[in-house]
Amino acid sequence: MVYAVTTTNETLIELLRGMKRIRLVEEGIADRYPQGKMRCPMHLSIGQEAAAIGVGLALKPSDLAVSSHRAHAHYLSKGGNLKAMLAEIYGKATGCSSGRGGSMHLVDNKIGFMGSTAIVGNSIPIGVGLALSLQLERSQAVSAVFCGDGSLEEGVFYESANFAAVRKLPVLFVCENNLYSVYSHLRVRQPQGRKIHKMVEAIGVATLLVNGNDPKAVYDAALAALKYIRDGRGPFFLELTTYRWREHCGPNYDNNIGYRTEEEFQKWMQKDPIPYFEKKLFTEHILDKLALKQMEDQIHAEIQEAFDFAESSPFPKPEHSLMGLFADKADLNA
Repeated sequence: MVYAVTTTNETLIELLRGMKRIRLVEEGIADRYPQGKMRCPMHLSIGQEAAAIGVGLALKPSDLAVSSHRAHAHYLSKGGNLKAMLAEIYGKATGCSSGRGGSMHLVDNKIGFMGSTAIVGNSIPIGVGLALSLQLERSQAVSAVFCGDGSLEEGVFYESANFAAVRKLPVLFVCENNLYSVYSHLRVRQPQGRKIHKMVEAIGVATLLVNGNDPKAVYDAALAALKYIRDGRGPFFLELTTYRWREHCGPNYDNNIGYRTEEEFQKWMQKDPIPYFEKKLFTEHILDKLALKQMEDQIHAEIQEAFDFAESSPFPKPEHSLMGLFADKADLNA
């Protein structure tokens, strides 16, 4: 996609800052995970940062978003509180889900991040339902549904996409296609030659295939898709090609178990979105090495402060374990 000439230098710098922040946060999680203090499964999106920040920066604060088990980058890109996210991963009361959700169940109504889930495809109909509520309220807000390529093999996606197309709902489907569903490559899950975005287009949803490792291309595509949706033309589907570096679940690398080759892994490592975009900003004199150093120092300091906050926060009280399970009677009668 051609770069939009109207994009400000500040936006380009924020795209880089957002990617670096996500990368360094998740590397910090990976480094500390073996300590045994984060007692929940961990799905990292290292390598996929451009897809998350490109869409997140294009969304408005009033827009809503839902995600899947690999949700850290989406939560942070939507404006999530880093301290609250890390505290949640540590199971602390100060977490965004009060310490009861963990890594895969992040929610923060204040920023419109309406939840993530461990069940593949489970948040897709939730996001479409949110879009229906926005339509009924005649809101200009959009519901963004972050999902992976594996979730498009669940029946609920087709039901949801069809309903969204029929009702022209304000929903943006964001598919991060990293080629794998756990340890199964796309080629063993779908017929040869099938294109995900073309399959979705056949349902009646507008689609676009984008290089998910180019943050500016993702940002441009997301802005175009969101305008299409806000104009009342119905849902939009973005397929973002990308690649996760770490194991499916956990902080390590897993090329040794044989489901992907080292050659494939190294090929995608060469497509790392962060040094690519750094070079672009240096070449175009938008950023210099001093400014980059200052950016990185600020991010490191923020991350250390957030980990300190998470570790020092209290655990939830046992008597609070049933809170939030049932609606308050006064709320129902309101």
